[in-house]
Amino acid sequence: MGMQEQMVGYFAAEKAESWLFVLVGVVAVGVAVWLLLSGHAYRGMAYPLIAVGLIQLVVGGTVAFRTDAQVAALTRQLAASPSAFQLAEVPRMEGVMRNFELYKGVEVALLLVGVGLAYAFRRKELVYGVGVGLVMQASLMLVLDLFAEKRGDAYLLAVRALPTASAPAAPGQAAEGPR
Repeated sequence: MGMQEQMVGYFAAEKAESWLFVLVGVVAVGVAVWLLLSGHAYRGMAYPLIAVGLIQLVVGGTVAFRTDAQVAALTRQLAASPSAFQLAEVPRMEGVMRNFELYKGVEVALLLVGVGLAYAFRRKELVYGVGVGLVMQASLMLVLDLFAEKRGDAYLLAVRALPTASAPAAPGQAAEGPR
């Protein structure tokens, strides 16, 4: 598979997951509103559902709506200069991958806080509900980010391995241009 196909596949999966984020965000906010309006015993779940749901809506929507333009720009850059594409895309993706480390740490911390609250406050419905809501949202976000991180890692490896005209030749070998 060529770099163009790998790039398009990577961004198509990112866009699809972004729409999933939007869908989950809409459902989370809807459930939260219902919990608050109904006075349900587990209305405490509404607070993390709303907070993370809004993040899901904003992040998912932003990525979904910018992806096509981003792919078009990267496609032009790759066609014009694979080495310039690589020089720009490697650091960008390295930043994306560093962000996944931060996201995972936050999500695991929220998951642990949620489990702790649900366990320690089983008899206090509001706090118990907050804990359960944290467990739900942090778990989902962690799983989706683990998938996204795996895709990002594969894409970054492909970008790093891209043969470019400016790639130095090994001693005793002629430099190869783009394939």
